[in-house]
Amino acid sequence: MLSTLSRTARLPLLSGLVAAGLLAGCATQTPVDDSGRARGDWKAQQTDIQALERWSLVGKAGLRTPDERQSANLDWNQFPHYFRMLVSGPFGGGRTVLEGREGRFTLTNGDGRFEAESPEALMEEQLGWSLPVRDLPYWVRGLPGERDTYRLETDAFGFPAHLEQNGWEIDYRDWTQAGELWLPRKLALAYGDMRVTLVINRWQTRPDAGSADADD
Repeated sequence: MLSTLSRTARLPLLSGLVAAGLLAGCATQTPVDDSGRARGDWKAQQTDIQALERWSLVGKAGLRTPDERQSANLDWNQFPHYFRMLVSGPFGGGRTVLEGREGRFTLTNGDGRFEAESPEALMEEQLGWSLPVRDLPYWVRGLPGERDTYRLETDAFGFPAHLEQNGWEIDYRDWTQAGELWLPRKLALAYGDMRVTLVINRWQTRPDAGSADADD
């Protein structure tokens, strides 16, 4: 009888210890958001993101100014010494291809093929507006451009949330996983009264070169 009473008396104490252990486990568990991102994921992939020079994306871009509101499909291939953006839809003027390699930039649309010293100048001349093509390859990966000062805010998980650089403001609104990397899925860019929304439907972090020219 004494032995039975003793075991019974220990039950509340054991239950309390188990409950405390469970609470401690919950308290130390890494928070995860709805998409699966966890605190520390962005920091852990920093080296890989910065070294990522070959990639492609497919998505939609929306453009809004005081005078117009349009959208287009975007197919973008990026390599170390070459890039190609295919914009198809209203704000691309039907079908527009912007290409660049080693200081040579061309824009091809229904009116012909044009060249300029910078992609921004080409876009402004042919489309009436331009995007910061020099910085975009960094911004779409969640990185600031390398040549200028910037201001960056992060979210509760340590991922970029808001970036300011060269007069542009970039808000990172959603993320997706491509292979082992977390990459932006939705970005909102603003410059003065221009607003650009980019929704990326597919990332590919190891695209084929497509032609020998891509790596020349």
